[in-house]
Amino acid sequence: MPAYDAPRHLIRGQWCNGEGETIDILNPASGETLASFKGVSIAQLDMALQAAQDGYAVWRQLPPLERHAVLLRAAALLRDRADAIGRQMTLENGKPLRESIEEVVRSSRFLEWDAGEGLRAYGHIVPGVAGTYRMALREPIGPVAAFTPWNFPISSPARKLGATLAAGCSVILKASEETPAAAVAIVQALADAGVPPGAVGLVFGNPAQISDYLIRSPVIRAITFTGSVPVGKLLASLAGKMMKPAVMELGGHAPVVIGKSVDVAKVAALAAKAKFRNAGQVCTSPTRFIVHRSIHDAFVAAMSDAARAIKVGNGFDESTQMGPVVNGRRLETIEAMVADARTRGGVIASGGERLGSEGFFYAPTVLTDVPVEADILQNEPFGPLAPVIRFDTVEDALAEANRLPYGLFSYVFSNDQVEVNRLITGIEAGMVSVNNFGTSQPDTPFGGVKDSGLGREGGLTSLDAFMVTKFVNYQVDV
Repeated sequence: MPAYDAPRHLIRGQWCNGEGETIDILNPASGETLASFKGVSIAQLDMALQAAQDGYAVWRQLPPLERHAVLLRAAALLRDRADAIGRQMTLENGKPLRESIEEVVRSSRFLEWDAGEGLRAYGHIVPGVAGTYRMALREPIGPVAAFTPWNFPISSPARKLGATLAAGCSVILKASEETPAAAVAIVQALADAGVPPGAVGLVFGNPAQISDYLIRSPVIRAITFTGSVPVGKLLASLAGKMMKPAVMELGGHAPVVIGKSVDVAKVAALAAKAKFRNAGQVCTSPTRFIVHRSIHDAFVAAMSDAARAIKVGNGFDESTQMGPVVNGRRLETIEAMVADARTRGGVIASGGERLGSEGFFYAPTVLTDVPVEADILQNEPFGPLAPVIRFDTVEDALAEANRLPYGLFSYVFSNDQVEVNRLITGIEAGMVSVNNFGTSQPDTPFGGVKDSGLGREGGLTSLDAFMVTKFVNYQVDV
């Protein structure tokens, strides 16, 4: 196993130890403590805020080409360090090492995309009368507070750091205390690439205390958050009270509508690979499999076979296809959901049990005949659980797909073009994949509707939330 260093905070361009409460970082494959460190104090948050204000004054004045060069250097450093960073990530998160390394490389692409968008953050000229120029200028909004989760410890920070910095903002990143090493690594890459002191800060500690303090501060001008719906609503409410814009990428409960025209075995194999990626701890994870009645039994059998074939184990084992869930709390939630489904008459087609006595491993699980009132069909399981539901008509499938207040990602599998078009237009979601389980890339918009979020990350609008438009009416002679 690689060594694991206790993380530190970056404040005013200096790495430092915290002065707050002690935090333990666990290895989810063993349950053992990897390291302990202290979160930040309020006094340290004040220093981070002042540093963000000072850093913003420097960073925003750099020409876009210089900011672009810094971000590209950081992306190159991430690629060079991908193996070492990936090993740290697998230690603290549990995902297979190859997935961790792939995530580091994907994170570098987020920085590269946003760096390019920073060169194209154009204003425009509005035609006027002779001697008058009317201009709409695009300017950075100011220091940003960014909050990221544990399930994608480096790609989620990369989305937010790339966009805010490319826009010319400074940013204080409050990353997950359960997976801090990956966040330290990307911030270190940015610092090594030449981001000036204060333009990027990194803090860990009491999440409720830090988020409340940062959002209330007059220094912070915008918020970006990825996490659960309840926490997102709380932070969005506070941001609204402070009249600060917020980008919220929240949870989902992604429906997968599978029509009778598909190759059942092929779709089941794809579904198992997508469902059990990162042990199902993905906000876009396919979650409710809504399958036409005529192929339901065949799909359940094929999906169950595929689930049983998945090798679950330590992420450092090259044969491992799925690692543990991140902590004991997640394991308890998953066990409770399965127990609730069983109590209500649900059938476990495969899995349905904890694996081993060490770490937080749970078997890839397929369920059927689960009643709609079961917890797993109401709330996001965020684990390796795949409930399968029957449908008869497209209207039935749409009713189930849209039943919940979530609307992040959805999936459609069908070779009937009329059915596909009806589902694409009828599903209430920010993103839809047809006949594949692909999710968004740096150059595509990412975000949800309804309770699943506000705003978009990535794509052509990735910088919009972190910029303001200033209108200038300039008369040449007075």
